[in-house]
Amino acid sequence: FQFFWLSLNVWLFGKTFLLYNQGLQYYYLHQMLGLGLCVSRASASVLNLNCCLVLLPMCRVLLAFLRGSQKVASKKTRRLLDKSKTFHVTCGVTICIFSVLHVAAHLVNALNFSENYNEEFVTLNAANYRGEDPRKLLFATVPGLTGVIMVLVLFLMCTASTYAIRVSNYDIFWYTHNLFFVFYMLLMLHVSGGVLKYQTNLEEHPPGCFNPNKTLRQNVTVPKAFEELFPDYTTEPFPEDLPVPEPFVQNSFMRVCSEEPKFQSHFPETWFWISGPLCLYCVERLYRYIRSNKPVTITSVISHPSNVLEVRMMKDDFEARPGQYVILHCPRVSALESHPFTLTMCPTDTKATFGVHLKVVGDWTERFRDLLLLHSNQDTEILPIFQQRRYPKLYVDGPFGSPFEESLNYEVSLCVAGGIGVTPFASILNTLLDGWKCYKLRRLYFIWVCRDIESFRWFADLLCMLHNKLWQENRPDYINIQLYLSQTDGIQKIIGEKYQALNSRLLIGRPRWKLLFDDIAKCNRRKTIGVFCCGPNKISKILHKLSNSSNSYGTRFEYNKESFS
Repeated sequence: FQFFWLSLNVWLFGKTFLLYNQGLQYYYLHQMLGLGLCVSRASASVLNLNCCLVLLPMCRVLLAFLRGSQKVASKKTRRLLDKSKTFHVTCGVTICIFSVLHVAAHLVNALNFSENYNEEFVTLNAANYRGEDPRKLLFATVPGLTGVIMVLVLFLMCTASTYAIRVSNYDIFWYTHNLFFVFYMLLMLHVSGGVLKYQTNLEEHPPGCFNPNKTLRQNVTVPKAFEELFPDYTTEPFPEDLPVPEPFVQNSFMRVCSEEPKFQSHFPETWFWISGPLCLYCVERLYRYIRSNKPVTITSVISHPSNVLEVRMMKDDFEARPGQYVILHCPRVSALESHPFTLTMCPTDTKATFGVHLKVVGDWTERFRDLLLLHSNQDTEILPIFQQRRYPKLYVDGPFGSPFEESLNYEVSLCVAGGIGVTPFASILNTLLDGWKCYKLRRLYFIWVCRDIESFRWFADLLCMLHNKLWQENRPDYINIQLYLSQTDGIQKIIGEKYQALNSRLLIGRPRWKLLFDDIAKCNRRKTIGVFCCGPNKISKILHKLSNSSNSYGTRFEYNKESFS
């Protein structure tokens, strides 16, 4: 997909380059600026397209609506919606690449405006005189100054978006990324300068035409035909109704001008490109602010092993589907910062409670945990509502769609989790616990890989309850649970009598993915299996490769992935 999008942008760049290189309306400007004009305008057209589209993948409410509505009935189309983050990143990288070309071209243009100052076409010049310092065009004009500031803003956003900075300090990424609004405001001002102009009267003044009045005033030798016709006219205007001698026309020496060239600035097309998506994004953010303006009621807080915190809460008229996520905002932790978390429990017709599990890593989650728990090292805190202590205000924005919503729409699904990546599947397991017959899903392979044995206790009770329920309903084959402990010093088990069903499914080491896929394909011949992964990129790449591989059983694997890295 990235290659296709880059190729499309290169094609657009080439078409616009040829337009400005061959267009007669840019003849005089091209004479002054050379290829700098073509490169700057061609790169600007690519930037307009990508600055328009880069905002659409961030319209989460719109994507969630499309995914949940019947208007997008095709499973393949819904899977394309799951590529929204990839599309956003691809547009961002394209903006960075063509911004470099755009800046380089305008640096050359500034130099050419100064050195190739044309006294004949004063309105066409951006410089005030020949030899003017090009730095004045960069720092003393609206287009130049806004362009310099935009380059600095874009540099901050791009460098802070790298994997190393996002992992080491997410706050830097979050704050710098919100500079996009400053970038767009500067972009609106940047294109209003009207530095580059085009000729409007091509028929009255074809580029390179002969102007007899101007030639006579400058005492330049003219064709004899005009000398005979105008022996005494040196400053008078050229009569428009006077016919040109036939021999002169037949020789096609050059076309005759009837007036001086007129130049006009382009209407800022960037406004057309970005105004729609920008307004849509702003309207959505306003809607999200109004929707999440009322704080939720925290009903319980549970501290799990391996630094995992579970928060259960309630909110009026809150509805969500299994696999969706919400964005939490706690003003006492940070006035501006908010973070997404997958729902591990969704509200149903019988209970209004929903919840999230969050891994305590980083400053935000540490401060949030300390506010919720009296002592950060205590095991649990579940208090009745009438005895509930005062929790900090917590606002929930969402829910928003994710690829894992599709797991219930396959007849067979393979769900692979790595560590805390189990959270999206927890809401699906909770939903199946309430009732599985209403969904298309008839067999679920659940693979969970963890480094330490205590991590399995996060959802051990849920897995055991679902296992027992299916056994009572005579459907033990509905779910196939495999737990892998990747690091251990010896034989271990999940402590507790009620976890015997899980201990028999606990394996030491890592899954042998190729054998696992072959076994699933053999048991589900000629079926389409949905593959869902939430975990490290290493596991994700292996599953993606195996899903695209062919097998001798006619089984097709469709890969879906979410990475929390």
